[in-house]
Amino acid sequence: MSAASALVMDANTGQVLFARNAHQPRPIASTTKIMTALVAIECGKLYRLATVSPHAAGVEGSSVYLTAGEKLTLEELIYGALMHSGNDACVAIAEHVAGREEVFVNFMNYKAHRLGARNTNFCNTNGLPHDRHLSSAYDLALITRYALKNPVFSRIVATKTHSIAGAKGKRILSNTNKMLWSYQGADGVKTGTTHAAGKCLVSSATRDGRRLIAVVLHSDDRWGESIRLLNYGIEEYANRVVAGKGEAFAAVTIENGVKRSLPVTVDRDVVVTVPVNQGDKIEQNVLLEREVAAPVVPGQEVGKLEVLVEGERVAAAKLITMEGTAELPYHRLLWRQLYSKL
Repeated sequence: MSAASALVMDANTGQVLFARNAHQPRPIASTTKIMTALVAIECGKLYRLATVSPHAAGVEGSSVYLTAGEKLTLEELIYGALMHSGNDACVAIAEHVAGREEVFVNFMNYKAHRLGARNTNFCNTNGLPHDRHLSSAYDLALITRYALKNPVFSRIVATKTHSIAGAKGKRILSNTNKMLWSYQGADGVKTGTTHAAGKCLVSSATRDGRRLIAVVLHSDDRWGESIRLLNYGIEEYANRVVAGKGEAFAAVTIENGVKRSLPVTVDRDVVVTVPVNQGDKIEQNVLLEREVAAPVVPGQEVGKLEVLVEGERVAAAKLITMEGTAELPYHRLLWRQLYSKL
């Protein structure tokens, strides 16, 4: 593999299936626009018209050829940024949402920090070269995993062709991500190229209900290497349901309750990714209270489930009661105590 950094992640579980220099901070070129679009979608109104400033219209590099004074909706600008990698669209987005690009970049860095992207620092909205504008393969996958949960973002990055308003008629956009045409199940995400960053690609694909995210940075063959990473994740790994929300997982003993025990479930579906040809290397650590005092309400937390794959903690969930129970009346409590001594 030629990529300086590479990674493939299961988008459902967040587990990393392959990594190479995944936490190394590197220039990331236009893959920056994943965060630009995410912040715009979360902070702006898609239908609002943005007026393109002379500054935005004059931004160097890849462009959707905006002209000063023209008006486009925020959604149209996001299409231009994600599909056609418009540097000008990114600055127009930032100025519309936050007034100045510098303020918008602060939003981007705050969001990255909140998502746990520890090796990421944005200095602009489009990925133009800057010594301190860096991220990592892992951080990009982390950000992308979150972004793909947003239906607007997910729809735009999966779009092959689209038209938006133009000063002299419609602009026809064709997605720079060739994977959308060449790889089964491909549904995103973003290309990036500068001299410092090399050829980069964050890609995603969904097959049989599983979505995978691949990242290659500074690659000599970003399409081929991304395909190999996605194939590896699809062919060599599978998802397993360890526990389902609403299904009885265990039981907890109740002290002084009308019911002596209550069924317990997990507060969310617990799904993990495991190698397909090495057997299920799944371990479960169940931390359950030995006895819970009545009264108990449905949904009360009584423990925790931790799941390990090949010794690594990959998932966790709260254990909660599926039912409730009242405390025994005093006379019945006395009777139970007497009966237990007979």
